[in-house]
Amino acid sequence: MFDKSQLMRGTLEGCILKIISKKTTYGYEILEYLKTNGFDDIAEGTIYPLLLRLEKQGSITAQLQPSPLGPKRKYFTITPVGRADLESFQQYWWNLSGAVNRLEKRVGDEDA
Repeated sequence: MFDKSQLMRGTLEGCILKIISKKTTYGYEILEYLKTNGFDDIAEGTIYPLLLRLEKQGSITAQLQPSPLGPKRKYFTITPVGRADLESFQQYWWNLSGAVNRLEKRVGDEDA
């Protein structure tokens, strides 16, 4: 059986790094950005473990900062390691998605 959660987790890590590479941000803002860009089924419980893992591996750093709406928020910033991880992810993603698209087109053409 196809395990879409494994594929989603790896894809989300790359997407999270991309979002954080553009600006320092916090978990809920990342979640909302993902949702407004097609990741409708993502839950908060999915994002925070990935952020923790990225932080532990040195791809991002976290810092508590005041929030205008209540308690402090944990803001994330990409590190040089994270930028290298993002570059690797993007290269692999383009190669993989290109191969899948070529295969889909060729197999689809054979069905006609």
